[in-house]
Amino acid sequence: MDGKEVRPPAAGGERRLILLRHGESAWNRENRFTGWTDIDLSPAGVAESHAAAERLREAGVDFDLAFTSVLRRAIRTLWIVLDDLDRMWVPVERSWRLNERHYGALQGLNKAETAGRFGEAQVHAWRRSYGTRPPLLDEGDPRWERADPRYAALSDTELPRGESLADTIARVLPYWEEAIAPALRTGARVLVVAHGNSLRGLVMHLDRLGADEVAALTIPTGIPLLYRLTAELRPTEHRYLAEPSEIAAAVARVVEQGRASSAGAKVAAS
Repeated sequence: MDGKEVRPPAAGGERRLILLRHGESAWNRENRFTGWTDIDLSPAGVAESHAAAERLREAGVDFDLAFTSVLRRAIRTLWIVLDDLDRMWVPVERSWRLNERHYGALQGLNKAETAGRFGEAQVHAWRRSYGTRPPLLDEGDPRWERADPRYAALSDTELPRGESLADTIARVLPYWEEAIAPALRTGARVLVVAHGNSLRGLVMHLDRLGADEVAALTIPTGIPLLYRLTAELRPTEHRYLAEPSEIAAAVARVVEQGRASSAGAKVAAS
């Protein structure tokens, strides 16, 4: 990696964490609620993933292990990054706890059409508020993942039928404490490739954001967000590996996917 950042920091020194939201998915492009539906990347999302790898290469940012969800759009983004950077050998851990927020009975619906049916204020609350859950899936709904082998070990209580942002963060943070944070404390440089809402939970924790602040947060697809952390895992700096104009354009594309219900979103960091 151009001779830069090729060794983990010494014990007690600065830690490195890279957060990356997966590239655009096919349902992002179609403006649908995706959630736990296992949709792959669109061609644009594949291109974003290659671009993310190039941004890491140009910045000289390396990593020693990676974490991702069990959804293919995040996994494929990570595969592309690992392949492009000749890091296919890096250890990877996958967890359902890094999955996207579960959008319940909204999954598969077009966001603009849903706003037309239920009203923009209601859809805005489902998409952006901290504590509002979407309509839950019935247990007999074929969209519920009860029969999916990825989730066979989860109890019916653990396996969501719909989640608020608060619910999503409540399942993400234990994984941070049990897996990601311990890896960082050893001095390992960590890459997390996940989803808009699971990453919002990590940013909320790291930056000590309030509920209103995280509800307004938008993390763009395909642009690495680099954190420099103390040994106690408190941020000393965070920045996207992109120019401000590129960040603004990427955020605008995310907002455009749900324009009827997501005006006023702000960028996670600059």
